[in-house]
Amino acid sequence: MEDIEEISTITAKGQTTVPKSVRRALGVDYGGRIAFRVEGNSVSIHAMPDDAAQDPALAPFLSLLAADLVARPGPSIHKIPQTLASRMEILAANYEVVDLDAPIEGDVSL
Repeated sequence: MEDIEEISTITAKGQTTVPKSVRRALGVDYGGRIAFRVEGNSVSIHAMPDDAAQDPALAPFLSLLAADLVARPGPSIHKIPQTLASRMEILAANYEVVDLDAPIEGDVSL
C-alpha cells in the first residue's frame, strides 16, 4: 500500500471527516468502524472487522427504524396514555432513582 497523508480539520464538536483516500485505503465505507491508537504524540487509525465489538441487535434495529421512517414520515411522537403512565409509576415505585450525574464508585471495566 502506498503512503497516504491527508489533512482533516476538527470541528468545534470534536468531529472530523476521514478523507476518502484514507477510507478507501482502509476498506471502510459508510457505517464502517475504525479504531484510533495513540502512542506518544502520534495517532494511528486502523479498520475494525465488521464483527468486532458490534452489537448484534444494532443492524436489525436500525433497519426497523429506517423502515418505520419510510412507512410513516413526519412527526410520530405521541403522549403516553394516562393508564400506561400510571402502571409504569406503580411498577417503578419499589426502585430507587439514582443520580445519573453522580460519580461511579469502585472499579469499572469497560
